[in-house]
Amino acid sequence: MTKAAGDTMQDRIRWPLRLTWAGLWAERLTRVFWPLWCVVIGTLAVLAFGLHDMVPIEGAWIGLVAAVAGAVWALVSGLMRFRVPRRGDALIRLDAALPGRPIAALNDHQAIGAQDAASAAVWRVHLARMAEQAAAARPVAPDLALAGRDPFALRYVALTALVAALMFGSIWRATSVVPLAPGAGTAALSGPAWEGWATPPAYTGKPGLYLNDITQATLDLPAGTRIQLRLYGQVGALTLAETVSQRTEVTGASDPVQDFDVRQSGSIEIAGPGGRKWDIRALPDGAPKVALTGEMTREEGGKMQQAFAASDDYGVTSGQAVIALDLAAVDRRFGLSVDPEPRDAITLDLPMPITGSRAEFTETLVEDLSKHPFANLPVKVTFTVSDEVGQTGSAPVLATTLPGRRFFDPLAAAVIEVRRDLLWSRANASRSVQILKAVTNRPEGFIRNERAYLRLRAVMRDLETASAGLTVEARDAMADELWEIALLVEDGDLASALQRLQRAQDRLDEAIRNGADPAEIADLMQDMREALNDYMQQLAQESEQAQDQQTAENMQGLQMSGDQLQQMLDKLQQLMEEGRTAEAQELMEALRQLMQNMQVAQGQGGGQGTSPGQQAMRELSETLRDQQGLSDDAFQGMQQGQPGQGQEGRQGPGQGQQGQGQQGQGQQPGVGQGQGQQPGGQDGRSLAERQQDLRNRLNGLSGLPGEGTEPGEAGRQALEDAERAMRDAEQALRDGDLSGALDRQADAMEAMREGMRNFGEAMAQDQQPGQAAPGQGEAFGNADPNGRQQDPLGRNTGEMGRIGSDRNMLQGEDVYRRAQDLLDEIRRRTGEQTRPDSELDYLRRLLDNF
Repeated sequence: MTKAAGDTMQDRIRWPLRLTWAGLWAERLTRVFWPLWCVVIGTLAVLAFGLHDMVPIEGAWIGLVAAVAGAVWALVSGLMRFRVPRRGDALIRLDAALPGRPIAALNDHQAIGAQDAASAAVWRVHLARMAEQAAAARPVAPDLALAGRDPFALRYVALTALVAALMFGSIWRATSVVPLAPGAGTAALSGPAWEGWATPPAYTGKPGLYLNDITQATLDLPAGTRIQLRLYGQVGALTLAETVSQRTEVTGASDPVQDFDVRQSGSIEIAGPGGRKWDIRALPDGAPKVALTGEMTREEGGKMQQAFAASDDYGVTSGQAVIALDLAAVDRRFGLSVDPEPRDAITLDLPMPITGSRAEFTETLVEDLSKHPFANLPVKVTFTVSDEVGQTGSAPVLATTLPGRRFFDPLAAAVIEVRRDLLWSRANASRSVQILKAVTNRPEGFIRNERAYLRLRAVMRDLETASAGLTVEARDAMADELWEIALLVEDGDLASALQRLQRAQDRLDEAIRNGADPAEIADLMQDMREALNDYMQQLAQESEQAQDQQTAENMQGLQMSGDQLQQMLDKLQQLMEEGRTAEAQELMEALRQLMQNMQVAQGQGGGQGTSPGQQAMRELSETLRDQQGLSDDAFQGMQQGQPGQGQEGRQGPGQGQQGQGQQGQGQQPGVGQGQGQQPGGQDGRSLAERQQDLRNRLNGLSGLPGEGTEPGEAGRQALEDAERAMRDAEQALRDGDLSGALDRQADAMEAMREGMRNFGEAMAQDQQPGQAAPGQGEAFGNADPNGRQQDPLGRNTGEMGRIGSDRNMLQGEDVYRRAQDLLDEIRRRTGEQTRPDSELDYLRRLLDNF
């Protein structure tokens, strides 16, 4: 390459080469001196935060020496490893970044063939191409990555600390380390100086102040503000005088480090060259306040609700509500006449806002205390709130009755009262036993829930046995059991849709007459809507079971959709809101008459075209009804105090001819029978023999649907469980254990119901879409615009006559318990011979069909 060509090439790569060379300097300096930078940056961060002012002078000296030693080590080790980058190093890196290394090629010489003209021409072309590639050179970026040399990212830690110190501290605090140096006091060239900071408590949310920038004479600071002053220069040149900290030290101290808190209003003065004085006005942190807004109310399910408002200068941190028994206001009669056992007050944490300011807010305390012994008794409620410094504020004591769940069923209310007396004092144990004996003495017509009765008798026996030495644990366990029994009785009665609807109507009617407040009217209206919805569902369920055409003709009645009934309720609520109580009472009476006259239009059942699966389902249903009848007979025998004996019970289908069950009415069970015999039905069979017959009938069922399908197999497993429960019930009857027999019979009936549900699903799966089940083509006699069948309430039916939509239908155990309660009520009314003959005949025909 000629000299002129070389100069041209050097001019073209001059700046790329210089920049690459500078990158080499940066790269090598970074790789060897990064520990030094970390030490310097970290030390500046510590000084800017003022940490050296918070430790003893010895600690500050140790930290300073450690920082200097670390910096010296990092500097020395860096110098030992540092290699000065040269121009040739930059040229090599720049050439390596180009394809074919053109810079090195331009510096080459032709070794052979230089005298050959053709070879020399080729060489010149080669150099021209290399020159073009070298002219396209660009600076090479340095490799500043330190991850391999700094695996713990110490450089980022130091840099983050410095940024935080610059944001929340002051770089000028680093100068306060100067007085720590030997002879610094006499070597100061600028004379005495000072720095100061005022840091309010963190909970106030106020920013810190740099006192050197504060020029006004008066300064408002929250009480508890931290004052930090640093005096530089010759000791004694600057002195401090302050009257805000209530310190016991003599004012006018000249110590370089001055830290104290503002406790009261006063003044702070720095005397000396460049000094300053402020009049400090301490802003006290007032105690928080809390007030109750509105009255304590009872919400749905007996929940207590109390609204309150709280406020504080800088925010409320916590609060509590303490509920104590107001013994002086308790009506000390009956079970409350004895002295109560000591019981701690209820302490509830008040709800606090999750977001937003807590300086002033309103919240509502909602808690369910229905099971607590204080429920429905006079109490005193105290609301208390606290702030960050521990100050408290309380609302005036509220004397009220603690809301709890109300029980409307007489038996449930009596059980709850017994429970309250037991929790009041264990001395009431004997009295509670007497009350339970009186309640369960004649349960017929009063206690219709078998399980509730048996559980209540069990609690009564346990309480009578342990009344002399009743422990707290046993008492609490019995109280929990009594609560569950009360719920079973209350909700069990309300599970009957008709009874619940009648009760909701009565309560709403009474509230309208008494002029109840709008909130209570709204709650009762909601109960009415729910009860009406349940009643409509029950009507639809009964319509599915209609089989007798004559019965259907006798029950032709009114058809009304759920929407129309809901519109009547909406109108009733509108009248109440407008204050038109007279019209509301008239509409309420019309609604009552409407619900009393509403009947189910039941369609034809059919024996024509009955499949084996349907026949098996009918036989299973008859077995279930007969099992229920047997259970009723055993229950009545136990109520009449005949252990191991039953009474003359009714015959279910397949056990006798219709109309034979009236024989021997009025005769006491056991009359005319041998001692120790078990009376059974009209044919003289014992309860155990009847149970054995039912078990044999269950085992003899054939043609059950769904064989090989999941629902079908589940149904067969349920029948096996029912058979085992029947065997156990039969053995219990033979042993005279009527209580145990009732439990096993209940298990058997539940298993048979589960089996029927599973078989029904299996039959629905076997049914082809759009194909009606045999005998159900005209079951309801109504159709929607699409031609689908409807029940008397205007709802579509699905496969096998079921309701097409289950969105508003209760599923599971509640449905069957409600149906069972209705069946029990029909049986009870059938036994009342004082009723009109037409009504008794109607009830008997219902029993024959169901």
